[in-house]
Amino acid sequence: MAPRPALSTIDQQLVGSRAVIEVTLTASHNQYRGRVEGDGGPSHRHRLVGEATLRAIRNLSPDVGFDLSAVATSDLGNLKIALAQVHQNGQELVGSAIVRGGDPAVATAKAVLDAVNRLLDR
Repeated sequence: MAPRPALSTIDQQLVGSRAVIEVTLTASHNQYRGRVEGDGGPSHRHRLVGEATLRAIRNLSPDVGFDLSAVATSDLGNLKIALAQVHQNGQELVGSAIVRGGDPAVATAKAVLDAVNRLLDR
């Protein structure tokens, strides 16, 4: 059983039209990083955050294979929420998190963690 990770940091850098995203998770007093680079457009950055989060999870627990199917934000009443759909061995997992402070990056990473945490506990 892998320890349940917590989100530590998200580093977002724009280099021209490209974005470099690094997500750091902490579990059992150790840090696990996931880094991705891709199109820096605003509509692509949420997906990059989700991918970087899953790469950090793979560094924590290499024996589990998760693939990011989709990420999105949506309004729910007076809240904005981030949603993540993650695929693992024919199973679809969904997680959500409230967007706080206007930046959906943290909520996107937390939505990915919400989707996979129960499986990491096994």
